[in-house]
Amino acid sequence: MDEKARFAVGIDLGTSNVRAVMGRVNSDGTVHIVGYGQAPSEGLRRGSVKELNSPVKAIDTCLRQVEELSGIEVHEASVSINGVSVGGTKIDGMIAVGVADHEINDDDIERLENAAIAGKVPANRKVLDLVPYEYILDGQGNISEPYGMKGARLEIRANVVSTLISDYENLQKVCEAAQIATVNRTLPSVVAAANAVLTNKQKENGVAVVDLGATTTSVAVYEEGELQYLGVAPIGSNDVTKDLATVLMTIPEVAEELKLRYVTGKFEEGKDIIINRGKEKYEFSRDQVNEVAEARLEEIFEAVTAQLKAARCDRLSEGVVLVGGGSRMRDIDVFARNQLKKAVRIGLPREVTSVSEEMLNPEFAAAIGLMLADDDMNTYAPGEGDSKYGKKAKSGGGFFGFLKGIGKKFK
Repeated sequence: MDEKARFAVGIDLGTSNVRAVMGRVNSDGTVHIVGYGQAPSEGLRRGSVKELNSPVKAIDTCLRQVEELSGIEVHEASVSINGVSVGGTKIDGMIAVGVADHEINDDDIERLENAAIAGKVPANRKVLDLVPYEYILDGQGNISEPYGMKGARLEIRANVVSTLISDYENLQKVCEAAQIATVNRTLPSVVAAANAVLTNKQKENGVAVVDLGATTTSVAVYEEGELQYLGVAPIGSNDVTKDLATVLMTIPEVAEELKLRYVTGKFEEGKDIIINRGKEKYEFSRDQVNEVAEARLEEIFEAVTAQLKAARCDRLSEGVVLVGGGSRMRDIDVFARNQLKKAVRIGLPREVTSVSEEMLNPEFAAAIGLMLADDDMNTYAPGEGDSKYGKKAKSGGGFFGFLKGIGKKFK
């Protein structure tokens, strides 16, 4: 075993499912996923926490699966946040840093960021991240790293990612109740997914990531290597399922099977659809199924088009990358290409290996991206058998066995 390996955990808290990933980051920079888990989620509505207990149970289930696979207890992680309150705000600011031969340091950058945020981000919002586009020192622009440079006046142009404080605090309460002692980072799911599926070249050339979630659709636009726009629409792939169930007068489980097995982005004609579930037999007109699904998908991608227009980034030479559970629909990339009039592909996690190849898919992109972000926060390199999460879990222990020692952990 690599004695200098680090371990990191990402938890994607979705409206329909919670997904967790633990990765081992080796000393040579390679990443291998050693544990993962998935569980149905409850207690969230359109990405926001509405009830505290149910999400805790789903997180517990996921982490138990992660620990059983990896043999390592989970003490801390990075988590996703979603919902229509998540968004980005363009800001700029300026400070005087002293005499002309003053060297820019961390205190200067912190003071500059606070000055830029003041009055631009409402008091009821929590800043999740600040993405600088450019620093300007004594009138000289296009500076990406001003540390150590000398000057008297420092300016910044940046994008601030934020969410409502109430949504942020409710998420932290859920994590605390799930015995996650430390939340290292809180990121929008689409930003986390982008980190897992995009290359630096794509971000530089211009690309949009669309996270087709169950009840929300998130859009992140990158140009010149940085996040230029972030928006969330309150509509998702579960709305297709609900429409099918309502119009066709069937149960949601059958409607979900219709969506995943028979709805195709090409909306091809064909024979009537027959689904057998036990002793029950369900028969549907393919034309009617296509009509219902197509109407809702058009609405979803109209919302995506509106987000892209709001981003004011017309030159997306790398096109659009789809991630999330909704991207599992057959030929959804074909439908999106026709609707958005841009190149479209399905985003797969890159540059990671796993104990199971089945989870290297668009559904786990956000969780894997969160795991990578969690590693960015980690500077502790444990010895063999240890991790920043503590000793290896004993056989039969798992997450719930670990709760017996929770007092010691917090100490």
